[in-house]
Amino acid sequence: MSLRNIIKPYPSPIITGRGVDLDFPMLAGCLTLLGLGLVMIASASTEVAALQSGSALYYMIRHLIYIVLGLGACIVTMMIPIATWQRLGWLMLIGAFGLLVMVIIPGIGREVNGSMRWIGFSFFNVQPSEIAKVFVVIYLAGYLVRRQKEVRESWMGFFKPFIVLLPMAGLLLMEPDFGATVVMMGAAAAMLFLGGVGLARFSLMVLLAVAAVVLLIQMQPYRMARLTNFADPWADQFGAGYQLSQALIAFGRGEWLGVGLGNSVQKQFYLPEAHTDFVFSVLAEELGAVGSLCTVALFAFVCIRGMYIGLWAEKAKQFFAAYVAYGLSFLWIGQFLINIGVNVGLLPTKGLTLPFLSYGGSSLVICCACLGLLLRIEWESRTHLGSEEMEFSESDFAEEPNHGR
Repeated sequence: MSLRNIIKPYPSPIITGRGVDLDFPMLAGCLTLLGLGLVMIASASTEVAALQSGSALYYMIRHLIYIVLGLGACIVTMMIPIATWQRLGWLMLIGAFGLLVMVIIPGIGREVNGSMRWIGFSFFNVQPSEIAKVFVVIYLAGYLVRRQKEVRESWMGFFKPFIVLLPMAGLLLMEPDFGATVVMMGAAAAMLFLGGVGLARFSLMVLLAVAAVVLLIQMQPYRMARLTNFADPWADQFGAGYQLSQALIAFGRGEWLGVGLGNSVQKQFYLPEAHTDFVFSVLAEELGAVGSLCTVALFAFVCIRGMYIGLWAEKAKQFFAAYVAYGLSFLWIGQFLINIGVNVGLLPTKGLTLPFLSYGGSSLVICCACLGLLLRIEWESRTHLGSEEMEFSESDFAEEPNHGR
């Protein structure tokens, strides 16, 4: 049985009457980031890979495998109708809770640098927080559609999502993963605002969130130390401020045009986590301010394009798809702003990957799956085939007009 026959009831943007029908600007932007990430991982990880594994290309090869897996996940998500994600939202929420509980159970969760954020398998690790953030977006999008009037008009409709969000945030903090908690709650807050929550209730939510962040920082001494040290990393440049001071040295060495690809000095065991959390600092050193600004511009394009995909879905009255697109875009925006802010010293040091660029299998595969969802949403909104009750057949796509955006 051919692939076309298997998925015939649910045509997708990769199999239509006109062949591949994708949002190519979005796809090109993300593929460019993936390619840039592969090049930077190859450059930033050579020394540490040679020391730890005996092969300078160890991390680059693994990252390439993750890219292949991620592109496979992207294709799979493009083939699944958005209505299916909507129906399975509550199951995904249960799955997210299950994964977050499993990761904090000794013997199942794997501890790295004092945090239990991974479930270890023989050849790879899974980071449940990356999956949970996406599942929360999908569930919350369904809630905003089902309870739209209640969310907009009553306090109860506003508070109900937090019955789910707060326990999940608590599980994330038990790992601990403060960065993922901030990103998830930030995306949820943005979705609620776009879902029609009144300004008074939204302002109250912001005040409570700020108070919660302040309280959480004060509860853990290491978080307070990070907050005080990032303001002046040079006061303790060989202690608590070491990572940030080395990152800033990388930016200074890069100047305008950089020292050249592969010529970074900071990656040679001066800058910790050079191929993961601080890959942007190595990029700035090797490609300079020009390369850094071009990378930021590319990220901005991808995130704004994701928001526009949500807007197009909303105009097509596909509200669940619109909220999912907004939520996924805010997840990317949150991770991007925090990672870049940490690298340039605008935020306290926090372990959070840079979407599409940093080394990390779970993050990369989930980012690619999110790309597939966004491409599916754009295609369904453009072809007006996002109705859950609509039955699809190949004849629906035989004479599709060419709609450009």
